[in-house]
Amino acid sequence: MDFESLMSSEIAKAKAPSKPDAQAPADRKYISRREAEEARRAAYLAEQKRLEEERAAKAAAKRKREEEAAEEARRREEKRRKLAEEIRLRKEAKEAEEERVRRKRLGLPELPPTKENSEGGKEEAEEEEDLGDEEEGDVPEEELRKKLRELNEPAILFGESHAARLRRYRRAARGGALTANGPIATTLAPVEEKDMKVPDKIPPASNKKARRYLYRQLASYFNMVLREWELALAREDNADTFAGQAARNAMISSKETMRPLFRKFEQADLDEGILEAIVEIVKAAQERRYVDANDGYLRLSIGKAAWPIGVTMVGIHERSAREKLHGGERGHIMGSEVTRKYLQSIKRCLTFAQVRWPPEDVRQLMG
Repeated sequence: MDFESLMSSEIAKAKAPSKPDAQAPADRKYISRREAEEARRAAYLAEQKRLEEERAAKAAAKRKREEEAAEEARRREEKRRKLAEEIRLRKEAKEAEEERVRRKRLGLPELPPTKENSEGGKEEAEEEEDLGDEEEGDVPEEELRKKLRELNEPAILFGESHAARLRRYRRAARGGALTANGPIATTLAPVEEKDMKVPDKIPPASNKKARRYLYRQLASYFNMVLREWELALAREDNADTFAGQAARNAMISSKETMRPLFRKFEQADLDEGILEAIVEIVKAAQERRYVDANDGYLRLSIGKAAWPIGVTMVGIHERSAREKLHGGERGHIMGSEVTRKYLQSIKRCLTFAQVRWPPEDVRQLMG
């Protein structure tokens, strides 16, 4: 090849258009501000999408844990009910057998079998209950589930028919389920939540009907708070932690120490001063005035008696004025261990209530 042809080929090669290189943008030393902004925006949107997916996954996991906790609580309650029913049946069967042996030994005639102990007695009782429900009338399924939820009952149970669900609703509406299955069992018939608001002043002792209704309102309110407390602890997933165990122990202790108060409600045997103070506390709590409710608790537990400050003993003899410091108003209240414990449980209920039903005015939050 001569020199002329070699130069022609090189010139033609230099004049030929170059092909676009796909890797050129990556090899560039600088990028434009628009490209940088688009890259930043794409990275931000990807990060937000990832965070949203994580939040949705956490919410789904939390709902699943709540459903599992509710299902576990329902299974435990069902197991406890079945165990209690089996124990009752065994006890009745044992008593019936002992009575049969005793009557046979004494030569007395045997007693006729009862409907519950006879074969098919349970089915007959259920048929009679069904007939009674038919006389009262049927309730549509959607309305029935709504009414069960209003009574704090499960809307539907596994394997439950419409007739069984209707019977369960009628028992709950009559007050049997709420009275027996409440956190604190009581013979007082519960009232609905809309009727729990206590009056400003307690009715006189001579009006026994109004006083009895007041005791029902107080028992229903404290049972509602304790039930909500139980449900709140069941929904939490920190049962294995120290704080979770302490919260559950406080709730269980409050239920146990408030039983004497419920017994006094049933017997209408509560001191007038304590009843007036409890009504004041409950009324303030129902109106979400928790600071005022706490003030009422402090007046009930501590009272307005003077407290000794500084040197109170200046001689070797006890002075008569010191009795007003150490006795006074609070001697008859905090001197009783039972009274002191259920008053502390009322304070714990107030602490939970302000979290479950927060006030509109933040100044009404207790410290």
